[in-house]
Amino acid sequence: QVQLQESGGGLVQAGGSLRLSCAVSGRIFSGYAMGWFRQAPGKEREFVAAIKSRGGNTYYADSVKGRFTISRDNAKNTVYLQMNSLKPEDTSDYYCAAGARPFELGVRPNEYSDWGQGTQVTVSS
Repeated sequence: QVQLQESGGGLVQAGGSLRLSCAVSGRIFSGYAMGWFRQAPGKEREFVAAIKSRGGNTYYADSVKGRFTISRDNAKNTVYLQMNSLKPEDTSDYYCAAGARPFELGVRPNEYSDWGQGTQVTVSS
């Protein structure tokens, strides 16, 4: 059974930092890109960041570029999202996702086949 388990969400003041983690089990991890998406109430799920299978290539949404960093530890089957300089508009549920096709890096939800349950991030002003 494939499982993606996010952790690390919470409440933080604007300007603060959080580190999200996503542990993956039940599927091949190292050969596939990993992504982070977020979805606020009443809004569509939006791309945040993605990292290629070996971690060399990363891609970020313009809204988080320079503030968020995605990384992965293939030995631990875990992907991370370090979020710095958080803003109230970053408030959302954050989801990690595992790529559907090996070695490809995608920015659309339909390019990912497995998803976590989400972790809530709230940034107060």
